[in-house]
Amino acid sequence: MKASAFTYARAASVDNALELLAVHGERSRVLSGGQSLIPAMNLRLISPELIVDIGGLAELRGITARGETLVIGALTRHADLLGSSDIVKCAPLLAAAVAHIAHPAIRNRGTIGGSLAQADPASELPACMLALDATIVVRGPAGERRIAAEQFFTGIYETQLAPQDLLVAVEVPLARKGSVHFFKEFARRHGDYAIMGLAAQAVLDGDEFADLRLGYFAVGDKPVLAKAAGKLLGTAMTPARLAEAADALSDELDPHEDQEATPAMRRHLAKVLLTRCVASLLDRPDLLHIGGHV
Repeated sequence: MKASAFTYARAASVDNALELLAVHGERSRVLSGGQSLIPAMNLRLISPELIVDIGGLAELRGITARGETLVIGALTRHADLLGSSDIVKCAPLLAAAVAHIAHPAIRNRGTIGGSLAQADPASELPACMLALDATIVVRGPAGERRIAAEQFFTGIYETQLAPQDLLVAVEVPLARKGSVHFFKEFARRHGDYAIMGLAAQAVLDGDEFADLRLGYFAVGDKPVLAKAAGKLLGTAMTPARLAEAADALSDELDPHEDQEATPAMRRHLAKVLLTRCVASLLDRPDLLHIGGHV
C-alpha cells in the first residue's frame, strides 16, 4: 500500500515548525527520521494532511554536557548515540540499549526524539528514560516546558505531547560516582521487537544499592518503573529479599497478551531479568537461581 495524499512542508526553524503545527494541529504529523511515521502512513494506519519535516534543523541535533546534565537534541540519531564517547562516559545505559534497536539501516535514520514521541511500548529508549530519571523538553504555543519521563508516557503510542507541541531535547543526569547499569531484552532475533526487556540504572554503596531504577518495556501499554521492587532491593541483599522483590514485581506489572507471549510468560521473564540484573550489578552469581530459567 501507499500513503494517502498529503501536503509536505520543510520547516526552516523550530519556530516555523511550531507555526505550522499550531495552524494544522491534529491534521499534521512531524517527520524526523521517519522510521515509524512512513510505514504507518503506507499502511494507512494514519493519514495526515500535512507532514512537517524537521530533519534539516541543525539546532535539534547534538549531545552536550551542561553542568550535571547531558542534553541530547531530539534529532540526534540512534547511530550518533551509539558512537558518542560522551554517551559511553556519561550515560552508558543508552549506549547499551541503542545497540539493540532494530538494525543499522534503522539506527542510521531513526532519532531519539522520534522514538520517544512514538512511545512504542516495546521500544528500548522510553524505558531507558525512566531508568535514567530523564526529562523531556517540549516546546509549544505556550513556550517551553520540561516533563519528567515518568509522566511523559501515558499509554500505547500516547504521550503528554499535544498536536501543537514539538519534542526538542532530552535531559539526562550525568552518571554519578558508583553508577552501574544493566540492559537486557528477550527477542526472537536480535533487532526484532522485544518480548520483554529491562533497562536499569543503579548507584552502589559498597555491596548494596544506594539507588536502583528499574525500567521495564514490552510489558504493557507503556514502560513501567518498578518502584516497589526497586525499594525492596535497597537493603542488604539476601536470596529471601530478592525473592520478595520478585513477588512485588509481579504485582506491579500488568502484562498484555499477544502472539509472542502470555501475561504469565511475561511475568516470568520479568523475574528472570530482575534476578540477572541484581546478580550482575552486585556481582552475586549465587542469586541467579531465584528468578528461574528461560
